[in-house]
Amino acid sequence: MSVDTATVKRVAGLARIKIDDAQAERMTGELNAILGFVEQLDEVDVSGVDPLTSVVEQTMKKRADGVTDGGKADDITANAPMSEDNFFMVPKVVE
Repeated sequence: MSVDTATVKRVAGLARIKIDDAQAERMTGELNAILGFVEQLDEVDVSGVDPLTSVVEQTMKKRADGVTDGGKADDITANAPMSEDNFFMVPKVVE
């Protein structure tokens, strides 16, 4: 796949990037070099390779799922200007 100057200008316009003709010409060469490298990577045979999430085998660290803090509703609402049944009360703002 190769990119021409018109495609570079179109993509720059979609990205709201202002470029002149000289910049578009330079970017055309750079993008074609990048796409050439990607095409080289596409030629590599990876049929027997399992996908990896890390190069080092790791097990996920897990902890017990339990409540570590709670039952402090009275403490939390103690400094509130208005509270009722451990809920913050605020003035009505919608009529």
